[in-house]
Amino acid sequence: MDPIVATPISESSNITDFVVTNRNGVKGLSEMGLKTLPKQYIQPVEERITVSNILPQESIPIIDMSNWDEPKVSESICDAAEKWGFFQIINHGVPIEVLENVKDATHRFFNLPAEEKSKFSKENSPSNSVRFGTSFSPEAEKALEWKDYLSMFYVSEDEASALWPSACKDQVLEYMRGSEPVIQRLLEALMKRINVKEIDETKKSLLMGSKRINLNYYPICPNPELTVGIGRHSDVSTLTILLQDDIGGLYVRGNNDSWVHVPPISGSLVINVGDALQIMSNGRYKSIEHRVVANGSKNRISVPIFVNPRPDDMIGPFPEVLARGEKALYKQVLYSNYVRHFYKKAHDGKKTIEFAKI
Repeated sequence: MDPIVATPISESSNITDFVVTNRNGVKGLSEMGLKTLPKQYIQPVEERITVSNILPQESIPIIDMSNWDEPKVSESICDAAEKWGFFQIINHGVPIEVLENVKDATHRFFNLPAEEKSKFSKENSPSNSVRFGTSFSPEAEKALEWKDYLSMFYVSEDEASALWPSACKDQVLEYMRGSEPVIQRLLEALMKRINVKEIDETKKSLLMGSKRINLNYYPICPNPELTVGIGRHSDVSTLTILLQDDIGGLYVRGNNDSWVHVPPISGSLVINVGDALQIMSNGRYKSIEHRVVANGSKNRISVPIFVNPRPDDMIGPFPEVLARGEKALYKQVLYSNYVRHFYKKAHDGKKTIEFAKI
């Protein structure tokens, strides 16, 4: 077989067809050995991250969860969610083996031939709950992001077993099961701070009624300084539980338009507040802009679990938060409408939250 060379896709339309339409993704593009970044991926100067706006001395909180029941652990979680919207947890109870297995499974899926991965594309997937794609929203973006992904909505164990890719489903399900106690304990701590004494069935639905897990793949990029792995945005979730590999590249918005790197820590999980929790806490907990840079020498992966309300839930500030006379900052919105608003545009920082403001 003749080697694949870059020449046949040198035209812009051919690159889009190769990456998006033919589902080769940026992984396929990266493996062709391109020396320069295709123009579709060149971000505006203001969207690129530079050394001048990175704060190397800052870091998000790292919380040791060895003893969940200690009051200072809950206090640290809530303080971090209020001040940073981001924190890392260690000694959280999810076995290292489970974390390593899901990372291995992520690489295994993305190493499949393009025709195998394309079985889960929008046009071919057996379910709307499973989607393989590239960038964020190619139809809406002026500049594409250097990322491929597999997105899987968790409906039930049976559906996941039947529809998720065999290359990764067992390891992903094991990881999701292992993370469940972590999610519940984090939410219990966060709710107590805002006067929600009990997470009843209604609250449970609003806080964690649905889940989605992404396998993200950021291949080696010829000009990483010109593009992004993921553009600046805040998540629309209640909470996001992120597993990083050991390469790094996640940055969180700091003060005065600066960015703070989230260094990989072996065995840790990165937790961040999403827009839904910001709305339900009436702004007490804050979702924070974050982004991922591209890498010029290594392939990077990450595995976020998005903990969400159900699509048909109405979300707004909890009554307990407003009980002491606090003015509501957000209106009641249908969660599916909020998510739809997020996905119909390119990543644009925290602009989605305006959709819910009074």
